[in-house]
Amino acid sequence: MSEQRAAARLPGAGAAGCAVLALALLAPLAGCAPSASTPARFPDVQRMLDTRAQAVRQRDAAGFLASVDPRATGYRSRQRAMFAHLAGVPLADWHYDLDSTGAFPLPSGGGTRLAAKVRLRYRLKGYDTAPVHSVQYLTLTERDGRWLISSDSDGADEGRTGTRQLWDQGPVRLVRGKHSLVLGGTAHPGRLKDLARRVDRAVPAVSAAWKGKWARKVVVEAPDSVERMAQLMGSDDPSGYTGIAAVTTGEAGVETAAPADRVIVNPDAYEELNDLGREVVLTHETTHVATRTATTPATPLWLSEGFADWVAYRGIRHKAVTTAPELTRAVAGGKLPARLPTDEDFGFRAGADRLAKAYEGSWLACRMIAEKWGEAKLIAFYKAAGKSAIRVASGGTGAPMEAATATPGTGPAWPAAGTGHKPPSRTDRTDRAMRTQLGIGMAEFTRRWRAFVRQQLRR
Repeated sequence: MSEQRAAARLPGAGAAGCAVLALALLAPLAGCAPSASTPARFPDVQRMLDTRAQAVRQRDAAGFLASVDPRATGYRSRQRAMFAHLAGVPLADWHYDLDSTGAFPLPSGGGTRLAAKVRLRYRLKGYDTAPVHSVQYLTLTERDGRWLISSDSDGADEGRTGTRQLWDQGPVRLVRGKHSLVLGGTAHPGRLKDLARRVDRAVPAVSAAWKGKWARKVVVEAPDSVERMAQLMGSDDPSGYTGIAAVTTGEAGVETAAPADRVIVNPDAYEELNDLGREVVLTHETTHVATRTATTPATPLWLSEGFADWVAYRGIRHKAVTTAPELTRAVAGGKLPARLPTDEDFGFRAGADRLAKAYEGSWLACRMIAEKWGEAKLIAFYKAAGKSAIRVASGGTGAPMEAATATPGTGPAWPAAGTGHKPPSRTDRTDRAMRTQLGIGMAEFTRRWRAFVRQQLRR
């Protein structure tokens, strides 16, 4: 699974403090490639998973627990609790797919067992038009001719923990807004209501700026701790999310026009924000949801993050020096950036100062486009930068033709080997989109952006 995320910053010190929030491309789980397997090789396993999924859809607890090894008493108890936590979640669909076996080393023990990588696909009723994908690493044990699930933790030592969902962590509370669905733990019901209220305001604000089709609905997940936030992101290390107020996920590898997004909130960082900071954060994240279908691996992070900040600050009348304090200090110290922010500048571990300057510089780049070329051109450039169409030479004639790349995550449709044509880099494609929409190339744009930054950030 490829999961898209893009980093975004919080408001400047004069507005809401120096915290940062982030979103970026999550790579698939690393490690040795598991042995290839398909449901055809283990049809009894897939049938068990199908029956298990049907039990979830039908709210049949006994049918669900029938897929769990009765000898695995601890796991069975946790599964019973997890099923109960799902009671209030509005499910539209729920499926399991057997991806592979041999996914992790099994501990020694008797009996016939499989180390399975299983993919859960689910949709929330009224909100998801495409499924969320979640990977699980399960130990399957054959007993009396039947395959049963006996553990979901045997792969932990190899980093095969999978991605937890809110209902794996504990009881789930729901708050429904006009444009929002907020799911969270039970510890802070007031926070869930606050999130729903703010997202309901963010959706029309984003729609006023982004002239593109989108669902105008946002699903927010608000776990009770940063440790649980990390689990929802498929990580057991919460340190990478300290100070990050929210993350928006979206599955770039799913072949659909509208991948499911989740805005996942870090309760610790969110609570530190003032009123304006919370508005900016949730408007920024809502922008990522709205622009998902126009955002592809071809979109540079400075554009996707700068655009989300531009939308978030669009109706706020603050001076640039207030909104971009880190970059202001750098410019005052004679350290005007020489280039636009790179994707590496947005890494979770890039450092707070570097990350803040990346967001601030990206916001100013999009603000410059909106002021000098107009908002319509900014949107047109955003869409053009993310398009997957590329020019390749047609066979034999030398005349150019348009050829679409494959769906993001499946690899681009580059010219065949031996044609002598090198596929354009993402920088080349951004340059071409910029020339088409703004009439200048990246080099000239960067020169103007540096001048704009200097002019906007004079104290």
